[in-house]
Amino acid sequence: AIGVRDELRPEVPEVVRTLTAQGVGVTMLTGDNTRTAHALAAQAGIEDVRAELRPEDKSAAISELGRTGSVAMIGDGINDAPVLARADVSLAMGQGALVSRSQADAVIASNQLGDLVRARHTAQQALRIVRQNFVWAGSYNALCIPLALVGWLPPWAAGLGMALSSLVVVFNALRAAR
Repeated sequence: AIGVRDELRPEVPEVVRTLTAQGVGVTMLTGDNTRTAHALAAQAGIEDVRAELRPEDKSAAISELGRTGSVAMIGDGINDAPVLARADVSLAMGQGALVSRSQADAVIASNQLGDLVRARHTAQQALRIVRQNFVWAGSYNALCIPLALVGWLPPWAAGLGMALSSLVVVFNALRAAR
């Protein structure tokens, strides 16, 4: 007899705890049998488990989950490719099947799920900076352009203000590099 079993990546429980603490729902969609899927999900701390799914079943599950918000899908197998193409955001593991990597929006090259948490944090920081830049640029334009149009702000001051505004936006964006 030959026994085969799936091993859970060591970082998975921590990643699931972190995402759950951040309010992210975690669902396991797998083609594995129900017993195996629930055993792995229990080790990972995942409560929503859907097992024995074909690719079209996974696609239907993505549609269902998408009704409550954006869906990110992580996969590494050949049968994950159609679902990766359908998700709002899709990530493939670096050592996954080539077809899943080609259908994903991004590849976790390190093959470490912990990088997903870091990438999400970086994306959230970048989004905050983009919003700040929009507020700054919009506020400047809403205030200074009308003043320049009615002649209360000389053209040279408006031009200098626009240049300074652009510098503020650029330097604010550079914070993301830290």
